Amino acid sequence: MARAAADRVAGRSSEPPDGYRVEVPATQPEHVLVALKRVAACLRDAGIPFALGGGLAAWARGGPPSEKDVDLLIREHDCERAHQVLDAAGFRTEVPPEGWLVKAWDDEILIDLIFRPSGLVVDDALLDRCDELSVHAVRMPVMRIGDLLTSKLLSLTEHHLDFGPALEIARALREQIDWDDVRRRTEQSPFARTFLTLVRELGIAEPPTDDTPDAAAAPAPTAEVLPLSLLEERAS
Repeated sequence: MARAAADRVAGRSSEPPDGYRVEVPATQPEHVLVALKRVAACLRDAGIPFALGGGLAAWARGGPPSEKDVDLLIREHDCERAHQVLDAAGFRTEVPPEGWLVKAWDDEILIDLIFRPSGLVVDDALLDRCDELSVHAVRMPVMRIGDLLTSKLLSLTEHHLDFGPALEIARALREQIDWDDVRRRTEQSPFARTFLTLVRELGIAEPPTDDTPDAAAAPAPTAEVLPLSLLEERAS
């Protein structure tokens, strides 16, 4: 059991930790799941590594359903090929000027192929630490909740300051989140620190350990700060 726990911390496990909710709620719209299965099959058949991200990644781990779109993570050097593969498969595709994703549509369902999410680098290391889970009867890599929450918090700006989606995920999946790790990775953001104080006051998150900076503290920024226009575009 101790070895299994160590493997999970190191990102080597392909199953959720013991005691975690692994049932997938039945309320996810069918048309969203059909689009997910179709795009996942195209990328898999083309040999393009990917991972499920966004709200569907949280839903696959027992979180709230996502009715908006499909988010997949891909490596930046795979984005042109992914665009070509989906275009050839009949998806309507677009390469927007933002420079951090490729868009595709399966009928009315939007699919974002994200290669530069806020605060993260989509590389082999990130994809390797994703867990392979069964999503609507199809096994695929699923983004870890700590990575997902970190990226969501680092995308917040004063003009796009909606704690709602991150709060839903935090409340539903609190036991799967390494809160100290999220604090360390987001401490440069005042919006993330405010959110982490909120979830602590609500009893969702555990208080910081002695060797972790308090969520209310305001350390000097240590990470590269993206342009406000880019952050606002990702949060919209």
